[in-house]
Amino acid sequence: MAGLLAGLQCWTASAKPEPTDLIDRQHCMFCHTIDAPFLAPSFRQIAERYRDQPNASVMLEHKLRKGGRAHWGDTPMPSPSERGGPISQQDARTLVQWVLSQ
Repeated sequence: MAGLLAGLQCWTASAKPEPTDLIDRQHCMFCHTIDAPFLAPSFRQIAERYRDQPNASVMLEHKLRKGGRAHWGDTPMPSPSERGGPISQQDARTLVQWVLSQ
């Protein structure tokens, strides 16, 4: 657990400041880590896959707001009610932009 908390405090020089409150409220770290696969892909893996894809932000924001089918392995993104509650479009955008900056 200490390793996960330490990871929460780190970001690369090119990364945006971490939206810690949003990450905590949405329980992101239950499945993701910054740099290693866990129950879901790491934030860096997500960034590498989607960073340069047109409309990736829109797709990822939608997935955060609604949940959805698995893009990695067999585990789908849980619905907001299973993660910590609804997330606004702006908060989803903030999280996605941060993940894509990894």
